[in-house]
Amino acid sequence: MAKHRIGIIGFGKIARDQHVPAIAATPEFELVAVSNIGGGTAPDGVAVFASYDEMLKGLVDLDTVSICTPPGPRRSIAAACLAAGKHVLLEKPPAGTVTEVSDIARRAEAAGKTAFATYHAQHNAAVKRAADMLAGMTLKSLRVTWKEDLRRWHPGQEWILAAGGFGIFDPGINALSILTRILPEPVFISAAELFFPANRQAPIAAKLTFSTGAATDGEFVGEFDWRQTGQQTWSINVETADGTMLMLTDGGSQLQVNGELPFVGPADEYRDIYKEFAQLLDTAQSRVDAAPFQLVADAFMLGKRTEVETFDF
Repeated sequence: MAKHRIGIIGFGKIARDQHVPAIAATPEFELVAVSNIGGGTAPDGVAVFASYDEMLKGLVDLDTVSICTPPGPRRSIAAACLAAGKHVLLEKPPAGTVTEVSDIARRAEAAGKTAFATYHAQHNAAVKRAADMLAGMTLKSLRVTWKEDLRRWHPGQEWILAAGGFGIFDPGINALSILTRILPEPVFISAAELFFPANRQAPIAAKLTFSTGAATDGEFVGEFDWRQTGQQTWSINVETADGTMLMLTDGGSQLQVNGELPFVGPADEYRDIYKEFAQLLDTAQSRVDAAPFQLVADAFMLGKRTEVETFDF
């Protein structure tokens, strides 16, 4: 079976660190091109283009693209690629707005092509195991703690704290995507406080209150902060009505149940993404999930704005 000839649009840190090795490890794909290079060099033998439209014109036998640009232009890029007859994979968040996500899905269906909106944290084996364990259960409490160092993970990326850059929800959407994957019923944002640096247009921290639509006397909260130094914290604690305690840590890669030794899944989030992408291509299906992104939008809609000290990289 011929490999899918894939190009990466937006060749920055996430593309180099995660997508390139994942594609190399997935036999159904062959990386043949990159465009919009944000630093570093392309792998040997891979064609380099200044822009995605040059890539589309220059490689007529390219059949698949991964879009790893900042979220703002992703819808227009996806639209151009689908119109050119390419299948598309989208980094998270899949577009600049929730409305644009549905437009991508509609265009993919009209073109008869596959679109796959990915949320890498959902692809942890520990997250999948947690989802299976929580199926059919009633929740009692939920606590999300997602705190990391912006300067460490996004050095100099000014756009991420500009309007439309999502701020703390760039990493925070990982936690929200885990919630939409593991919880046995839909989760909602019922209140939010967003903390904006005085010199920025996107929040650097957030406090969220969740609900599931069911009556509960437990606490359903989330704390997100991009000012954390030292140890980084990415954890989700869930308690069910029967007393089961689940704790996902390290971004969803470890699962501990009732204090027992944790299950640690393999570090293959992105390999699993491309494995699933290959399956979607093989069955001519799309998967364009907007639920985690909708929670981000709801937090902005409901959020009380609190100004905090200025932030510089």
